Amino acid sequence: MPTRTLPENAIKNQHDSERNSPSMAISSSPRLLSLDTLRGFDMFWISGGDKLMHVLADVTGWGWSLALAEQFTHVYWNGFHAYDLIFPLFLFLAGVSTPFSLGSRLEKGVNPNQLIRKVIQRGIILVLLGILYNNGLFKTEWASMRYPSVLGRIGLAGMFAQIIYLYFSRRTQYIWFGGLLIGYWLIIQFVPVPGCGAGLITPECNPATYLDKTLLPGRMYNTVYDPVGILSTLPAISTGLLGIFAGNLLRANEQTMPKSRKAVWLALSGLVCLGVALLWNLVFPINKILWSSSFVLLTGGFSLLLLALFYTIIDVLNWRRWTFFFIVIGMNSIVIYMIGKFIDFQYTTNALFGGLLSFFPEPIQALGSVVATIAVLWGFMYFLYKQKLFLKL
Repeated sequence: MPTRTLPENAIKNQHDSERNSPSMAISSSPRLLSLDTLRGFDMFWISGGDKLMHVLADVTGWGWSLALAEQFTHVYWNGFHAYDLIFPLFLFLAGVSTPFSLGSRLEKGVNPNQLIRKVIQRGIILVLLGILYNNGLFKTEWASMRYPSVLGRIGLAGMFAQIIYLYFSRRTQYIWFGGLLIGYWLIIQFVPVPGCGAGLITPECNPATYLDKTLLPGRMYNTVYDPVGILSTLPAISTGLLGIFAGNLLRANEQTMPKSRKAVWLALSGLVCLGVALLWNLVFPINKILWSSSFVLLTGGFSLLLLALFYTIIDVLNWRRWTFFFIVIGMNSIVIYMIGKFIDFQYTTNALFGGLLSFFPEPIQALGSVVATIAVLWGFMYFLYKQKLFLKL
């Protein structure tokens, strides 16, 4: 079988993708194409891929499409759907890129104190971008603003994970990982909540919700809880650390650990995480809102398995031509997340394709509109890609 080569533009811009990554560091280390591709695959599902699944289910009514569309909804409280993986996978991938970005500089003798300022600065920038995303520009009604955000969670959890990476040994990093998960479980399980007591894990009665209601300024996500609040940031740090552990493995010398063996170790680690998550679920339910310890391990397990799959296909077997669609998205991941909040791509789609679609039956119009919107958004991202315009954090 002939070797499939990386698209020329992807090779040319591999180093640029490192600077765009929310891993918060810049490095001349070799890039993993599988990492950028998986990041783009992850972001695709919130840039139109999810709508495609729902519209397909609506217009066909096929059983398998209905089941698939159900997976592209969030579980309200306990439980898990595939859609709940998108956020933790993104944070995990930010961790994976850390050893490639910060690790090489540490090996060159750069003092961690020289890197920490940039790490903290970029964490704060993500928090501020999250506030902008939630509230828009020039919002001055401080009491009605929402301050926690997805980007803020990525910024803070990623920042603290990187600080642990910079200042602690490998062994101590593992202790931090386990300690955060166990400590968070003990807090949720045994710290009493006024009016509720201890041990309840309901939307209204749990220490994370109580702390957020007590300490968070402004408004919450809803009147009951905020899914990216203060206390649940602690286990999210472990999500970032798990990604760092995977990055350490992938960065290991290929003479001592071949790529194929790295893929096997990633897959085995993922299966172990899934097993422990299902066992822990019996006493600490899998819950995205609380970012429960079992949720960290479940999503971490799936993230490791996806990374193993993409790494095997792209970096081991060298099948790369198909990756370009996702690379364009993955290399501007923060932009793809924020852009829909400020630009109405559906309006552009209607202007460009509305007339053509009007000749088709309504089901085809609905499906075609979603496909066209994805194409318009991707075309915009491709323009940024060609112009080398990347949001560098």
